[in-house]
Amino acid sequence: MSAPSFLAFAVRNLTRLCPGGRLHCSGLMAPSSTTRRNMSSKRKMDHLDRTASNSRQNAVYPGRICGIVNESEMVKRLRIAVHPSFSFKAGQWVDFFIPGVETVGGFSMCSCPGLLQREGVIELAVKSTTHPPANWIHTACAVGSEVDMRVGGDFFFDPSPSDPPVDLLLVAGGVGINPLYSILLHTADLLRLQQTSSGQDSNVSSVHLCYSAKNSQELLFKSSITEVCQQFPDKVSCDFHVTQVNTDVDPQLQSSINRGRVTEEELRTHVHPERTLCYLCGPPPMIEAISKTLLNLGLPKDRILFEKWW
Repeated sequence: MSAPSFLAFAVRNLTRLCPGGRLHCSGLMAPSSTTRRNMSSKRKMDHLDRTASNSRQNAVYPGRICGIVNESEMVKRLRIAVHPSFSFKAGQWVDFFIPGVETVGGFSMCSCPGLLQREGVIELAVKSTTHPPANWIHTACAVGSEVDMRVGGDFFFDPSPSDPPVDLLLVAGGVGINPLYSILLHTADLLRLQQTSSGQDSNVSSVHLCYSAKNSQELLFKSSITEVCQQFPDKVSCDFHVTQVNTDVDPQLQSSINRGRVTEEELRTHVHPERTLCYLCGPPPMIEAISKTLLNLGLPKDRILFEKWW
């Protein structure tokens, strides 16, 4: 699809989502260079420091907020219209530049590349904190707000057609679900492509998600995750966990939620040293504990990929 037609497609879809048609995607300007904004040299702090050694695209792209929903009491999901040249791989994040806010945010995309191709938008789910970018999203961001973004990160799933099939094991803690949800949605797109392309093999043999949060209300995207599992019952599975054992569990999820942390026994069921590729994202203590367990189960170190965000 050419850039003009792609942008027109995005306009049609996004103005439908925004009250009063206030979003005008045709107003999105061309990507700016890092030289013009000089963002990476003058504003290097927090997220930029932590990810200084990670790969990044050169271009900084404009974006416009075209939808905001409360994913939970503490998490807002943003829908952002982006420039037609914007691209990313499932699992990557963006440097998030907010006009008037000195601190640069770093947020993993919770949408998949397929949504970008179909509708010209990306999505971010951000937890409320006192960190300036997150605080802006929860207190000042509105439909029509403009931001700039630059894609980065070496934590992604982007198989080539010639790559051998893998068994994906995704382990998420809290809002660490964001990049793994992006990967899950991307694998679902790959599986759908396999269904519609006779004889085409998929790069994914199976996917299992282990997802833990303090309580069931903080299990983001749970309905959508369940739908993917139901759509591909022989390929995709999930175990939800709540770690605060005294909290009430959503009655609709009683049968699918485990109390307590992800166990070695659960991981053992989904680990094959030669086929499994594991992606981890969550608090550092969880990442370290799960990584140690996977190594003890015989999974090679180079097949354990992780992203630590706090």
